[in-house]
Amino acid sequence: MSMNVQQYDAIVVGAGFGGMGAAIQLRRLGYDNILILDREDDLGGTWYVNHYPGLAVDIPSPTYSYWFEPNPGWSRLYAPGSELKAYADHVADKYDLRRHMRFNSPVDGAHWDEETQVWHVGLSSGETLTARFLITATGYLSQPRNPDIPGIDDFAGRVIHSMDWDDTYSPAGERIGLIGTGATAVQLIPELSKTAAELTVYQRTPIHVVPKVDFPIPTLLRRLFARIPLLQRAFRFTTDVNLEVMMILSVINYKYFRQLNVGASYLSQLLRFVSIRDRELRAKLTPDYDFGCKRPTYSNSYYRTLAKRSVHLETSGIERVEADGIVACDGTKTQIDTLVLCTGFDIWEANIPAIEVIGRDARNLGKWWRDNGFQSYQGVTVPAFPNFLTLAGPYASSGLSYFNTMEYQMRHMDRLFGELHRRNATVFEVTEDANTRFRERMSSKLGKTVFKRGDCARSRSYYFSPTGETLVRPASTNETIRENENFPLSDYAFS
Repeated sequence: MSMNVQQYDAIVVGAGFGGMGAAIQLRRLGYDNILILDREDDLGGTWYVNHYPGLAVDIPSPTYSYWFEPNPGWSRLYAPGSELKAYADHVADKYDLRRHMRFNSPVDGAHWDEETQVWHVGLSSGETLTARFLITATGYLSQPRNPDIPGIDDFAGRVIHSMDWDDTYSPAGERIGLIGTGATAVQLIPELSKTAAELTVYQRTPIHVVPKVDFPIPTLLRRLFARIPLLQRAFRFTTDVNLEVMMILSVINYKYFRQLNVGASYLSQLLRFVSIRDRELRAKLTPDYDFGCKRPTYSNSYYRTLAKRSVHLETSGIERVEADGIVACDGTKTQIDTLVLCTGFDIWEANIPAIEVIGRDARNLGKWWRDNGFQSYQGVTVPAFPNFLTLAGPYASSGLSYFNTMEYQMRHMDRLFGELHRRNATVFEVTEDANTRFRERMSSKLGKTVFKRGDCARSRSYYFSPTGETLVRPASTNETIRENENFPLSDYAFS
């Protein structure tokens, strides 16, 4: 190994909440020679990259935060995006993580060197770094999907992707075409419609939208939260329980509680009925798949906005884009000034994994997953990838809050690295046998879920891989945490 290659104890790819959680746990375990790499020029991941109008968290804020680092200052039950970014900055400062971070450093890929037993991490700049441990915390929503629509490059007006929002852009008086009706579009459409002259929304798949019970948190209550942490814990307990009950009953145990999903879809139907008088428009917005197949979406203004005279819903599909507008599949052409893309993310194609990772025996992680099905032990480790943790892989997502996922993964790290120290070992690797057993168990548990029992065929849900696995772990958060605190140490080979 050449002397100019800098070696670290651990390299973490991604400076969002996942990467910061991993670094905090590594620091607790006694590692200080850590490098956190991020392709952006600041920390926060999703909450730094996204700053479009109307951006807010879609999980109650008390639950959408680290358990060990409560934030008494949330202004609303569903905090705006800027507060999530401020919370990320606070965590980085409090846990002294900034000194480990290196920005504007996109990672091309990494490979395991069996001889020296280290990871070589290649940056886009051509630089190579080495580390004993590699942790990818690149998130599920980091590689945006650019729609493959004929003529899109010929459009002469402005094109904005929701993930690369131009803060100087004013929609006032503009004719806007917006592609997509996912969670981002649901937040963005009502904002753009306030001042746009005309807004045409191109919908491929309608979604279930239910009312959002949101409210400002009074200043007095925030002061009390800061003074009496137990009071905020109690508040969080209620938001945790609500989310968890919804997840356990309607998603994981759909087989027994199907009526809850039926009830939720009726609630969405009622919201459409109250918000929209036009029966034809309501029909276009009615999903033909079960509630729970896609991530649930909350909004009090989305349906109302689509009923406005200046807003049009186009569902026939897009045939092509021309220099001055969009031609739909029914032959109608809409002239627009600005094209807004809310076209989502290539989760299974480009985000899992988001970089090329080559393990033992030249096993390429992305290719191996696509050929053999997406799998990871406890949603964290993969056989033939020594000293490697993936924080956003198949079966990793626990509960509806990403922080639930992060917390159990931190516990997994605690147990795993603790054993590594006790044995005075330098390398860990999950066994093929443990991985297979875990995969089979998850697969059988999926049988009770909405993903397998419900009618999800037309949902185009990012929860499913092309081979039928899910991001979502079919287990309660408590069960997941318990398992990761007590998994059999024999599931790993240490050397």
